[in-house]
Formats: sequence, C-alpha cells, structure tokens
Amino acid sequence: MKTNGARFLESLKIPYSLREYEVDPDDLTAISVARKINMPIEQVFKTLLTTDGAGSHFFAVIPGDAEVDFKKLARAAQVRKAEMVSLKEVQPLTGYIRGGVTVFGAKKAYPVFVDETIELFDEISVSAGVRGTQLILAPADYLRAAAATVADLTKDGVRMTE
Repeated sequence: MKTNGARFLESLKIPYSLREYEVDPDDLTAISVARKINMPIEQVFKTLLTTDGAGSHFFAVIPGDAEVDFKKLARAAQVRKAEMVSLKEVQPLTGYIRGGVTVFGAKKAYPVFVDETIELFDEISVSAGVRGTQLILAPADYLRAAAATVADLTKDGVRMTE
C-alpha cells in the first residue's frame, strides 16, 4: 500500500521498502511492531510530536526501546523546555494518528531531532504514515529526507522491555 510517507520518499528518489504487519489497536508499542516486522527494537524508531509549551512543535525520533529525555531534547531544539503534545492534538497537527505518525508528509514540516543511535545501523524502520505499515530505509537517507538534526535524545540507561 502506498502511503504519504512512501510517496514523499519517492519524490526525493530515496530507496525504501515497505513492511506491513497486523495492527492490534490495544498494543501500538514499538516493541510490538519490532516483533511483528522481525527487526531489532533498537532499529525501529518511533516518531513523537513534542512542543516547547509556547506554540512551537518539533518531532523527536528515538529508538523503540528508549525513552525521550526532555531536557536533552530541549537543549537540541534550543528551547527552554520540551514536552509531549497531548494525544488529541497529534492528528490535527500532523494529519496522522497515534501509531502511524511519520515526519514525511506531515501537515507541516516541523523541525526533526533524531537520536544519535540511528547512525549505528545499516537500515532502520519508521512508520509509513498509517498503522500497520513501516518504511525500511538507510539512516543517512532518513536524515536527509527529514532534514533532521542528530543529537543524544534518550534517557541514559533506560530501555523498555516487554
């Protein structure tokens, strides 16, 4: 299935593949997605919409087993503070629903900050813009397409498990 994310990458002539999986609306975790697409959790990146609380928004893209460190994110974004956007704001701001958020083709091109671990892998997985479909692509291509800033964004030593 072609998604906005896939079309966006095609417009930039960036190679990718799509991997589809069965969606469980009660379990939209990256851990679940990683298991279903048969990729290590640290290579499945989740896209979070965040705010500085003063009207600016930005994406934080972090490994599926990590937790965002809002102090580090604020430092990277050069704002006083960073916090999650409320769930009810995600779709109006991005055009995507929880479990299907991607930076590609979002309603607005918010700044993108990606955790530095992205550079450790040959390929990564991110949402294609709908639940049940992931984009698989090279980290360098992701960073270029997203016009992303790489930074240390995760809490030290905090890794989520099942």
